[in-house]
Amino acid sequence: MKTIGDILRKFDPVEDRYVSREFQTFGIQLADKLQDSRRKSLYIKMSKELPRPVLEEALRFVIDSKARSKGALFMWKLKEMGIFKKYGFTLRKKKKAKKTD
Repeated sequence: MKTIGDILRKFDPVEDRYVSREFQTFGIQLADKLQDSRRKSLYIKMSKELPRPVLEEALRFVIDSKARSKGALFMWKLKEMGIFKKYGFTLRKKKKAKKTD
């Protein structure tokens, strides 16, 4: 039986994630390169539904810049390229609270 210390020594947080598909790996790489780990699930969804060359082009644009918010610049570039309308990609909208009189 292994001790907790043995398990933790062998654990690699970069490689030992719950990733089973290639697009998930690409989405995680996007989040890492954009320094936006809070929105990792968004990048995984985008890598599943949008073409890879388009995402890579927007990523190259962001990496070459000196932006403070790389995630926001990445989303802006995709919007400027017209990708959201062209491929019908929508973000989940927040529901408005119902008024009770």
